[in-house]
Amino acid sequence: MLRSCLIALPTADHPRHVSDTSDLAEGGDERATGFRTNVVTALPVATAGMLANGANVIVTILLARILTTQGYGAYAQLTGLFLIVSMPGSAIIVAVVRRTALWRTTGSHQALARWSTRMHERMVWLLVAYALVVAAVCIPVADLLAKPSPVAVAAMMLGAGVWVVLCVDRGFLQGTRSYRPLAANLLIEGGIRTVTVLAFAAVAKLPGAALGILVAEVLTAVHARRAAGRALQHATDDGLSIAPPSIRRDLVVDLIAALVALALIAVLQNIDVILFGQLNPQLSGAYAAVSVMCKGLVFVAIVLGGYLLPEAAISYHEGTHALRQLSATMAMLAVPAVLLVAASIAIPAQLIKLIFGARYLGAQDAFEPLAIAMVLFSITVLLSFYLLAHGERWIVFVLAIGAGAAALAVEMAHGVPAATAQNDLWVQIALVLVTTAGFAFSHRRAHGRPSPLASLDG
Repeated sequence: MLRSCLIALPTADHPRHVSDTSDLAEGGDERATGFRTNVVTALPVATAGMLANGANVIVTILLARILTTQGYGAYAQLTGLFLIVSMPGSAIIVAVVRRTALWRTTGSHQALARWSTRMHERMVWLLVAYALVVAAVCIPVADLLAKPSPVAVAAMMLGAGVWVVLCVDRGFLQGTRSYRPLAANLLIEGGIRTVTVLAFAAVAKLPGAALGILVAEVLTAVHARRAAGRALQHATDDGLSIAPPSIRRDLVVDLIAALVALALIAVLQNIDVILFGQLNPQLSGAYAAVSVMCKGLVFVAIVLGGYLLPEAAISYHEGTHALRQLSATMAMLAVPAVLLVAASIAIPAQLIKLIFGARYLGAQDAFEPLAIAMVLFSITVLLSFYLLAHGERWIVFVLAIGAGAAALAVEMAHGVPAATAQNDLWVQIALVLVTTAGFAFSHRRAHGRPSPLASLDG
């Protein structure tokens, strides 16, 4: 089934006939060349994303030595606060990419550039208003947490707000297929974060680390704005200057659907750690160590989604598909996935002891099933990005059911590490099967209807 999906499908205008073995050979060569091209195109983004995430891991480890134990715990809380506040940014990327892909496909490049300027101005004003709110709530929020410095809370919350603005321009970079500038932006963020967080933390401890993140996000946002501005100047306008009302409504719907879907992905990624800490506090650190090593693969899938999302959106508006791009991202994901599963089978305890130390042993039996579960979940994440790019919002309901099932499965394990991971694995097996079946059905249905651009004709 999958192999047949990778073959170019016939259209009414260009029927496909295979009359002899030479045609089959030429088709195979063409598919192989297209696959290699997609891998090469996605490689800079994937490499930059993995390097940036690797730098974040190094920063986290070094901060454990710079900060006190209490300060490091507060930093972990502030990091969680950053992730919560910044979550709308990822949803904005999905909505911006879909609109950018449509306008560029119709030739409305100058109109898109004008819209990007207006949108960026509005986001900046929203950021100013948000900064005033942060100034008002930073002290109460600090009291609700482990009483970190209000300066640290304000800096981390502002950094998250800047990251949301940054995501707008990353959406334009993805929508214009500007993958090298996007990769450069990811590297800049990882590099500047590493330097500023560690340097400021060495001087001002926790507030310095938070200020370092804020400075890094501001500088990264400036680079993204300039790169997006250049990417949006590369074509001429065909006179179509206003998107149809249905497209304007779809932007809001896409934003809401993406926000809910990404929130559910975050729940599916972390629900076992959250609930395990309540069910078995004594082994929560040991299970968290296993979780960190396994769930890094999900971040790789999200980075690869930065390439797959625009390719799928553009192909949808052109009335084609992006199965070659999907297969390329799956192939790139397979490399770290195989290494992760092999390590979880061969040297689970040794790897945990090497990275985290002997005091984090105790949950190594959960390593193998959790590693396999995260491989399957990473596939679900990539398929979800593809479906969101095609405007398939049913995936939100599938993810919601999966999140509920995952929470119930973890509760049923009663805090036993291996049972927790095994139950999560069963949920991920069911989730990836349902998502794959829905993806296959949606793909077949999509090729039975006209291109979305047909609605713009006339």
